[in-house]
Order: sequence, then structure tokens, then C-alpha cells
Amino acid sequence: MKRVSRQPQRILFLHPNFPAQFRHLATALGQDNNYQVVFATNRREGKIPGVEKVLYNPSRQASAETHYYIRNLENAVLSAQAVYRIANQLKNQGFVPDIVYGHSGWGPSLFMKDIFPQAELLCYFEWFYHAHGSDADFDPNESLTVDDECRIRVKNAPMLIDLYSCDRGLCPTKWQSQQFPPEYHSKLSVCHDGVDTKYFCPQPGAKLNLPKINLNLSHVDELITYVGRGMEPYRGFPQFMEAVALIQQKRPNCHVVVVGEDRVAYGKNLPEGQTYKQLMLAKLDLDLSRLHFTGRLPYSEYLQVLQASSVHIYLTRPFVLSWSMLEAMATGCLLVASKTAPVLEVIEDGINGLLVDFFSPQKIAEKVDEVLNHPSEMQVIRNQARDTIIRNYDLATLLPQHLQWMLFGKNSRHDKKRIKSKGFGLV
Repeated sequence: MKRVSRQPQRILFLHPNFPAQFRHLATALGQDNNYQVVFATNRREGKIPGVEKVLYNPSRQASAETHYYIRNLENAVLSAQAVYRIANQLKNQGFVPDIVYGHSGWGPSLFMKDIFPQAELLCYFEWFYHAHGSDADFDPNESLTVDDECRIRVKNAPMLIDLYSCDRGLCPTKWQSQQFPPEYHSKLSVCHDGVDTKYFCPQPGAKLNLPKINLNLSHVDELITYVGRGMEPYRGFPQFMEAVALIQQKRPNCHVVVVGEDRVAYGKNLPEGQTYKQLMLAKLDLDLSRLHFTGRLPYSEYLQVLQASSVHIYLTRPFVLSWSMLEAMATGCLLVASKTAPVLEVIEDGINGLLVDFFSPQKIAEKVDEVLNHPSEMQVIRNQARDTIIRNYDLATLLPQHLQWMLFGKNSRHDKKRIKSKGFGLV
């Protein structure tokens, strides 16, 4: 039976999505009576046992008359105002948090030091924008204008306010942490959200059959997979599709499965409402009977795609590292991935994955062909991929570390025993 403290520690999570990066933290704290957990979000779907969910809604969106450099900031302020109103209601009901933990960038944490000045403000920092040296100027065919440079500088305003206001911040990878101004590095720690390696695990001999979407590839021996939130240049979708056209010419029996929505999650949309999927299908000569778009999948079906994969292609600009790459590695996928900074933090070429030039569909196709020609020789790389995730990104290890950082501070080594004794873990 749990020993309940007289006054539970009060935790307030802030994120426009639910539960997003705070899923495992909120779940662990929600099952412990020593904590009272509230999660403010504007996503209605979903719930976590032991966690009170409150909804905030901005009163409007940024005005069309607002200078387009600062529309992002105006939206952040509108979100911050909505969160402030919800926080004030909580305060009037007697809920004053000891810790506020918000995702920086969208704005919900901007005014927390004003309404809860005694609370420790923690921020999850994913990205700090630069006009040069990372994602924005990566493609040589997309030249930046003066307007672009100025807009990108101003886009950091919400993060800069949070960096100034927060007591401590956390970044998921070293690469992402390095994007933030050096003068704030003393506030930042690095800890990835973690991958559930018990869930994302290999299943030797797995075949793909998804009856809900009428996709049965159980007869297929060569299955190439690609996963993204959307289909966009930031994640190399055009290069991937060009590579698919080349691969289909070389491998008449291969099938390709694309998981993700037909939208742009990062970067610019095409003019006149056209999607990148529509553009590439119109541009390329493809065998559509061997190319399958699943749309967004539930986790159980997404896992089946990874487990059945013969080779998994992951491409990204120098930007935020996708969870899907690490989940694919944990599942024992053979990764053909772009030789870009976020990937290089995790993958060593020829050891736990294979690296290729982001801009070369020809090289991507050649590497996939090599993998499919030598499947048995690739098993050691698959094994090393999973070992990398177990060693460096396993949720079972990182969740207690994240909780320790959150609850007791980054330098309180003696409190590790408190985390273990509380029995925080996976549920």
C-alpha cells in the first residue's frame, strides 16, 4: 500500500497536444498518490489515469493584418493568455503547482512565472531556429531572402522568453541542444523521451497484413518502408519517391509501404494546394500496384510495418530527430538514413545503419539494392541498431532519469534512490 504524503506535490503539464512528450512522465506521476497532476492542453482526445485534464482555447488566431514576421509570436501570446485564464481558475480552486513543465515554442508557458511565481518552471525545448547552418539553408536550390533571415530570427521570440523565464530546460538530443544560444546552455540538460524497447522489438519472419485498410503483403519478401508525420522535403519525401522509382526498376518483386499523412508538418506548402505526394506521383513513372500509402496508423499497426520491414528509409534535414527513426532501430530495422547531423548522433555507418547522401536518390536506391541482395550479412547491423537503442535510448532507463531531473533537479544525485524507491517505471 502506498504511503501518501499529507500534501501531494502538485505538477502542471502544458502542451497543446496530449500527451505528446509528457506521456510517460504524466502516466508515472498519475499513478502515485504523492503527486497531484493536472495537464493543460487544447486537445480533447485522450486521457491518462490519475491525471486531470483541462482544456484551454485561444480566443482567436493571429490577425491577417499582423506583420507576418510576428504572427507566430502573436499566436504564442494568444495561447499563453488562454493558459493563464485556465491557470487562474485552477488557482481559485486551490491548485497552486510546485512544478510547471511546459513545451516551449507554442506559448503556453510564457506567463507562468507571472501567475505562479513560486513554482519551478521547467521547459522542454525542441528547436531553436537559424537562418544558416541547419535546416533553413540546407537545400541549395532554396535560396534565402532577407525577409526569410529576419523572419527566422523573430520566430525564436517565444523560446527566448522561455529561456529567460524558466528555471531549467531539457532538450531531447545533443544536436538539438547545440542549436540554442550558448549563454543559456547552463540551464539546459539533455535527456531523450525514450523508446519502449519491450514494445518496439523485432519479430523474426514477420509479414505485413493490415485487414483494417485492406493491405495484405504476407506474400512479399522484399518490403521497403518509410514513416513520417507528413510527406515533405524536410523529411526527404521527394528524394525518397525518386529513389522508389529507381528501386522498382531494379527490384520487380519489391513493395513499398509509406506511413504518414498527405500533408506538410514542417516547412512550406506547395502553391495552389497541391501536396508533395500529388506532385511526385504526377512526376514519376511508378508501379502503383507495388506502392502503398497507409495514412496514419495506430501504434499496433505501425509496429507491424516496422517488424515486417526488409529495409527502412529515413531521411531528414538537419532538424529535429524523429521518434520513428529510433523506434525503427529498436524494432531491428535495417536503416538506410541520411548523412545529416541529427542522424550522425545515433548512427555509425556500417555499424548500426547505412548512411547516404540526402540529395541522391541514385545512392539511396543503390544502398537499398545492396541490402536486399545481402540480407543475411545485414543481420549484424540490425542487431547493433537495436543494441544502440537499448544502451542509449531505452525508456526503462531514461524515464527514471527524466523524473529525477524534473522532480529533484539535475544535480541531486542522492535523490536517485528516491526515484527507485517510489517504483516509477513503465505501465
